[in-house]
Parts: sequence; C-alpha cells; structure tokens
Amino acid sequence: MSHKANSILTRMVLAFLIRAACVFVPQTLSAQGGAWLSHAHDARHSAVSSVASQPLSSIHWHVPVDLHPPTGEIFIHYGSPLVTAANTVIVPVKTGANSFRVEAHDGATGNLLWMQSTAYQAPSAGFMPGLGPALFADRLFVPDNAGRVLVRKSPDSTTGAVAHLVFYGQTNYQADPLVYQQNVQINTPLTTDAKGNLYFGFLVLGSTPIGLKSGLARIAPNGQGTWVSAAAISGDPAITKVAMSCAPALSSDGSMVYVAVDNLDFGFGYLAALDSTTLQVVSHVRLKDPASGLDAALTDESSATPTVGPDGDVYFGVLENPFPGHNDRGWLLHFNRDLSVQKIPGSFGWDDTASIVDASLVASYQGPSKYLLLTKYNNYAGIGTGDGHNRVAILDPNVAQQDPIIPSAKVMRAVITQLGVTPDPNFPSFPGAVREWCINTAAVDPFTKTVIVNSEDGKLYRWDLTTNTLSETITLSGGIGEAYTPTVIGGDGTVYAINDAVLSAVGK
Repeated sequence: MSHKANSILTRMVLAFLIRAACVFVPQTLSAQGGAWLSHAHDARHSAVSSVASQPLSSIHWHVPVDLHPPTGEIFIHYGSPLVTAANTVIVPVKTGANSFRVEAHDGATGNLLWMQSTAYQAPSAGFMPGLGPALFADRLFVPDNAGRVLVRKSPDSTTGAVAHLVFYGQTNYQADPLVYQQNVQINTPLTTDAKGNLYFGFLVLGSTPIGLKSGLARIAPNGQGTWVSAAAISGDPAITKVAMSCAPALSSDGSMVYVAVDNLDFGFGYLAALDSTTLQVVSHVRLKDPASGLDAALTDESSATPTVGPDGDVYFGVLENPFPGHNDRGWLLHFNRDLSVQKIPGSFGWDDTASIVDASLVASYQGPSKYLLLTKYNNYAGIGTGDGHNRVAILDPNVAQQDPIIPSAKVMRAVITQLGVTPDPNFPSFPGAVREWCINTAAVDPFTKTVIVNSEDGKLYRWDLTTNTLSETITLSGGIGEAYTPTVIGGDGTVYAINDAVLSAVGK
C-alpha cells in the first residue's frame, strides 16, 4: 500500500471507525531572469522554467534538507528550494524535530555562502509542512514565528541586513510577543507578486489582544499588513483556516489572489478569489466531488496549491468523497477566472500542483487547447480498485473523456502518460505495480520540450514530450517512501530534486 494512502486510510479508520520562445512565461520573470521565486516557480504556480535544463548526467553537489530525518518513510513536505537570478540556491533545511533554517549555496559549486536561522515551527499535520520562503528582487522572505516574516536583503551576498515584517503590526507584537509566539503560525508557503506584495495563510491557536482569526495575510512592499479571516473569505462561520500548505496564487494580471480554506482535516472547504490589494472577497465556491456531488475533502496531509493557467482558468486539487471511492486519487477541480463556472476536472489531484505545458511542446497533440497540464496520475495499489500502475500525465483541460476509475464521470483527456519504471516490491500480488512518482510540482522545460519528474525509486527522470519517452535518468538515492517533493530548474539549467531528505544539484 502506498505510504500516502496507508497514512490516509489509517487516519480515516481512526476518524470514521515557446514553441520555445513563445511558451507562456510568468510575468514575474521579466525582471528576474532565470530565478525560481517560490513554490512551483512563480505566483501562478506554473512550474515553467525560463532557461533550458542541463542534461541529467551527474550530481554536481548535494546537501541535506533534514539534519534529523525520521527512520523509514518520510512524511514531511520539504519546502521548495529557490534560485536567485544570480544563481544562488536558497535551501530550506529542517534542523531538528521542528526547527528550521535557510541556507544559501553557490549554484555552480554548492559552496555554502551563508545561513540564517528562523524561529518558524511547522503546524501540526498528518504530513509535516515544510518551510516555504519566497524571493523578490534583492530580498528573501522567510516564515518566522508569531506569524512574522523574516526579510534577508542581498541573498547573493555573504552578508545582508535582516529585519522582520508583522502583518498585524510591529507595535501589537511588541506589546505582548509571547502571546503571539504561542498562538500565531504561518501555515502555507509564501507567495510574492510582481510588485513585491507578500501573501500567506496563518493559523491562530488561541486568543490574542487584537482578536486575530486564522486566515490570509498580505504585506505590501512598504511593510503595511492586512488580513482577512478564513470564515470571512468563505462566508461560512464553520470554516476555520486557510488549507494547510496551500500557497496563495495570483491571477496573470495580479489583480486577484486565490486560496483554499477549510474547517478540519478531511473537512469540506472553499476556493476563493480575493482582490489582491484590499483582500475583499470577489467570489468563492464550495468544493464538490465531481462524481458524487458531495463536498470534496481537504486534508492537512496535502500540499496542493492553486495553479492559474495562461487563460486565467484556476486549478486546485482535492480528495474525493466518499473516500476512497476514487482510489485515493482525488480530483483536480477546474474553474474559470472568477470561479463562477466549474469546468472539466482532472482525474488526479489530492496532493499535486498542476504544471503548465504549452501545447506546442507535445508533438502528438492536435486538440484545441493552447496549453496542457502536467499532473501525477498515480493509481495506488490496494486502494479501491487501484492496481499500482502509477503514471504521470499530460492532460487537455478542455477536452473530456470517461474517467478511468469512475466511467460515469467526465474528466480531462489524457494526451500522453508515462508509467513508472521500477517494480514496487511492496505489492507482489499486483501485476505491473511500480514505484510512484514523487512530486507535488514538476519542472517544465519548454526549451528542450521536456519535463523533469522525481520518483520514489530514487531516480530523477526527463520525460521527452516529443517522443513520449523517459530520455534521461539519474540515480539520487536507493529509493524511499516519502511525502511528495518539488522539482526546480536553476538559472544555469541545473536541476534540483529532493530524494531521501537530500537535495541534489544535477546537470552536465
């Protein structure tokens, strides 16, 4: 049984008994070259690189992302590495049971340039959330304790001034710092927009002098902070928080911010669009299972975040209800820009951030869509009718087919797929069962018309979208069950992937 599926079932039992140059390139890249700014690359979470990746020939260097990793399977969503325009690699590192720092490494050599501790602690969740920093211009933003954000200037330099931002006001924090340290936690990766505004979700665990409620925070470039509660975002008093690890996403023009909110682990939730300046709610939609019509489930074990397509459509992954009626695959829900129209869903989504693939990159594609989506397509052995034939897929968001698990449901057409390579010894009674793809966001390289995907078999693969083959492979570890991890392409084309709690820099 998949370690993810096994964990979820256990909890459920307990709970219920360019064409290379013309590809869609994020606007935030225009001033920052080959930088990888946040989770899934940019504020739209496109995962599209602005430089060509190097061949997967050798490991340049590697560094642990966990100084005290657990024994056996790793139920931790390690934070995404970032890369500055000058090729400095920012690495979130877990230093203890629940303690963190960020390290800056020279992208070419791996040499340590500097390190900065943070008092951030990950919120309690089924899979431990990671530390999720973000870059903008010459500043690095890092989650800290008390809902604060640590700002480190000049991340390419060995020295840089360090300051704090407090979305509810520095004066309020200083009046009673212990109360805020005990009761306020950031619970999502940080997202920056093209103007340097900062967005993130936060939890409030107890009372504060100013009556904070869990919700979404925004900090402007001048340091002015605003916030809105999760209940106000949804218009539903039963909603208590921004979904765990759900990095906010921005519309292409930066005018709207998207975020999911929910009530409890395995509870129901909403996807909302807010004015990115005022945080006034533009619209919200209650998330439904497209097959059953019941409330879709949101779980704290997921790291799914919204993806915004070049046409403004919004994609967000949820779990199915009833569970595990869709083999623990969940769904990739699909909406128009203002969330007023629900469109064709994808057939996998529970812990995945969809990546954007320009349709011209897939040689065999002849459909109507200008862009396609890359998602995991695992079919977990032993869960429902799951057979262990775990895949990655390129999906057409605008053309439907019968769902492979629930034929009465219509889902995005699978344009091409790739089955995992390595047999899974844990499932000898399932013919053809393979180790699952281990990504919560994959890196798309429009210049070579390939995508980079990581697997639990300990290997990193290049999927050639022209030939539909796994054209390159490199071994990172012996293979291990672990929570899904991000994949990144740096400014010089080096590929960064996490496997067995180690970040490897891979290239020619």
